[in-house]
Amino acid sequence: MFRSATTAALILAFAAGAQADDDDDDRGFGLAGILSAGNKGDLEPIQLGAGIPLTSAPWVLKSGMYYEFEIQGDGSQELALVGPEFFRAIWVDEIVVEGLEIRPLGIASIEFDEAGEMEIGFVAIKPGSYYLKIPGSTGETQRLEITIE
Repeated sequence: MFRSATTAALILAFAAGAQADDDDDDRGFGLAGILSAGNKGDLEPIQLGAGIPLTSAPWVLKSGMYYEFEIQGDGSQELALVGPEFFRAIWVDEIVVEGLEIRPLGIASIEFDEAGEMEIGFVAIKPGSYYLKIPGSTGETQRLEITIE
């Protein structure tokens, strides 16, 4: 019936968030369901630069919660981030680059050719262990470990 487990989980999460019973009020969901302000978290920005750590600590996310984070590229080197398993375990709401909002069906990687910043908003869907990393790198600081609970 559904093309993927992620699609089915997303539909169920939205349906659960849209119900108007007393249990939803206890979770703080408003009319927007899981996209309500009470279900939002901000994550530490990812720093993309030659030889600097991506973040100071791993991310631990909660399935069904909406998150936003920034990726800040310093332009010191052309750098990308890959993490196809992570990008398939989330639903990307929007990517904002210089005030332009992009609403993709999915992404596989992100690349900075020069200095810049982008913000990504997403809903964590599929529990598991994931990563984002700079392709071809082997250092621990060039990899961000992510857990969705």
